[in-house]
Amino acid sequence: MIYTLKGIVQEHNPTSVVIDVNGVGYFVGISLQTSEKLVLGQPTFLHIQQIIREDAHLLFGFNSILEKDLFNLLISVNGVGPVSAIIMLSSLSLEEIAAAIMNNNSLLLQKVKGIGTKTAERIIVDLRDKVQKFRVSEENISTFVNNKVKEEALSAVEVLGISKKMSEKIADRFLKQNPDLSVEDLVKQILKNI
Repeated sequence: MIYTLKGIVQEHNPTSVVIDVNGVGYFVGISLQTSEKLVLGQPTFLHIQQIIREDAHLLFGFNSILEKDLFNLLISVNGVGPVSAIIMLSSLSLEEIAAAIMNNNSLLLQKVKGIGTKTAERIIVDLRDKVQKFRVSEENISTFVNNKVKEEALSAVEVLGISKKMSEKIADRFLKQNPDLSVEDLVKQILKNI
């Protein structure tokens, strides 16, 4: 069973990627959320869900373990296949999916291509008690809203040779205090506080 892949992004499309792991290329289906984090020719690490069917061995890759967990919950629902789950993860954030399920918002789920009324209601009934960990508390919403600012700032600091792990906590702290920080200001704060 393939659980993770660490390698170079050899081919990159919005919904799929080929990861070169020591000369072997793995074709992996991905969501747009994961796709945004990948760069052609750069190293990457993906959490993998392998699905074996009679006619195919499929790999689906995720940037975070939370996204993989939600994918597995979604495909556990009768009527939701891997492709539908990937489309849902591409259309809505993890937090939006969790909020829709917990708030019985089947209309939001139905906006996803391929999800009808009955499937949306089945997702809500089956997963209502299982999506708590994907829910965002009010105090953390600003962090998710400013994820792009955070990612750009962390990339800039990484270019300077500072590890992402070290700078991420500092970035989170400053974005909570001031959600409207620009990328430049956030980079300055990270550099001052390392």
